[in-house]
Amino acid sequence: MNNTEKKMTFKDYAVVSSLLFGLFFGAGNLIFPLHLGQLAGHNWGPAALGFLVTGVLLPLLSVLAIAITRAKGVYDVGLPLGTGFALTFMVLIHATIGPLFGTPRTATVAYEVGLKPFLGAGNSWGLLLFSALFFGASFAFSYRENDILSNVGKVLNPLFLALLTLVFVVAFASPLGSTASAPVTVAYSNFSNALTNGFLEGYNTMDALAGLAFGVTVVTAIQQMGQKDPKSVSLVTAKSGFFSMGAVALIYLLLILLGAMSLGQFKLSPEGGTAFTQIVNAYAGPVGQAVLATLLTVTCLTTAVGLVAAFAQDFHNHFPKVSYHVWLFLSCLASFLTANFGLETIIAWSTPMLMFLYPLSMVLILLSVFSPLFKRDGVVYLTVVVCTVVPAFFDMIVAFPKVVSQSHVGLAVAGMRSYLPLASIGMSWAVPALVGLVVGLVLHFVRRSNLPELVED
Repeated sequence: MNNTEKKMTFKDYAVVSSLLFGLFFGAGNLIFPLHLGQLAGHNWGPAALGFLVTGVLLPLLSVLAIAITRAKGVYDVGLPLGTGFALTFMVLIHATIGPLFGTPRTATVAYEVGLKPFLGAGNSWGLLLFSALFFGASFAFSYRENDILSNVGKVLNPLFLALLTLVFVVAFASPLGSTASAPVTVAYSNFSNALTNGFLEGYNTMDALAGLAFGVTVVTAIQQMGQKDPKSVSLVTAKSGFFSMGAVALIYLLLILLGAMSLGQFKLSPEGGTAFTQIVNAYAGPVGQAVLATLLTVTCLTTAVGLVAAFAQDFHNHFPKVSYHVWLFLSCLASFLTANFGLETIIAWSTPMLMFLYPLSMVLILLSVFSPLFKRDGVVYLTVVVCTVVPAFFDMIVAFPKVVSQSHVGLAVAGMRSYLPLASIGMSWAVPALVGLVVGLVLHFVRRSNLPELVED
């Protein structure tokens, strides 16, 4: 039997990079940076810098975390803290970016921004029918695991890029206004505020969480290309991640600029979907709206395919009595049901979960990337996560809708949280996490230095 691995060509790397790009770039990746540009106005620079940290650098690090630790998914990333934590963390991540919030959002954004303007605001059945067709297509595209690479990397993604390039060419050839004179909202009135709020806005993309969850899908696709050795799979993952996230960064910058320029003709929109609709209609009317509807449907479908497949693959791996196809069906069905609550409700309830899960994911990603320095010692993981989880939980309670945040419990939590550093900007977890890291590293190196003495005794 020939065990020689296939040598990866430039075309192979391009296909894997395209797969990663297609899986990452979905519903929020178009509307959130566009809205950020409108919020930041002429302060778009520091806002973009903050957004790129959580919207590009962190997802890239999540891919590298998978590569460096040779993990197959989000479960392996949490494993240094024990199987119980790893399983709980996996379920929370997949529930958040999957059937509860992330996957339903792909359908609602495509419908609300792309198709609904054609149907009218009074239409009551449009979302129901569209989401049924959308998740039916997601199920079909991801039914055969061997076809995910081909469907996303070779078919859907190039179509999306072609349509988005057309939008950028038209918009920058004839700009709606100047970024230098674009007005600024109060929250982005200076450099530090713009940087911080851009950083927090990047949470909404959910890409750092998705990067952990997509690990199993990406690893499976690379193995199907003839790479069997874990080291080779890790290297291909890392190289492809740099290419794909570089493309994402470029598109984010262009979208932020496009949002800032749009203020030359439009007022600040309530969200990025409305802004996108206004911009394309200003340039091309109904034809532009048709292009936008196609663009959003394609990009949201690529992400939905990756999300439902990753959910089914991970859950089948850990609960093998239920087949991949049954988990896939359950994911699509639950996403369809949640989608029909509407985009506004989904965003309102997803934000608190992101305030809780993003800090945990950030510290686990960074610990995974730098784990060779401390031998992936579980003690370091434990001290950092314990110091992160409580303030992150406080941030979550405060971010909930008023029914929770203004309750007696919510007000009590807000009072305790106010004593933590950086709580006013939604990052009360940062200083405790740093303290936990210092304590964990000290314990690690003290134990390591005492190990020879223990052995001699």
